Amino acid sequence: MAARIYRPSPNAMQSGRANTKEWMLEFDGSAARSVDPLMGWTSSSDTNSQVRMYFDTREEAIEFAQRHGIEFQVREARIPKPIIKSYADNFSYTRKKPWTH
Repeated sequence: MAARIYRPSPNAMQSGRANTKEWMLEFDGSAARSVDPLMGWTSSSDTNSQVRMYFDTREEAIEFAQRHGIEFQVREARIPKPIIKSYADNFSYTRKKPWTH
């Protein structure tokens, strides 16, 4: 039973940073998935793949995994570089491209 420890990325549909401060421990699926012939749903006999645990810090997640003997892999968070923009820059005389509608 292996697990991944990572910080989830922000929602691509919104510009907010909700749910990106916490670290998540998520188990990898160890059993093969199968397709139900009647409904076409994908299922698995491994229920650990449905478990997601949230922690405030990376160290708490690592400590939990070590305490319970869980193999884990830590994926470092990618911190985006902030782009500082001003609305007034759209009308600046030093603008490289002309402003159009």
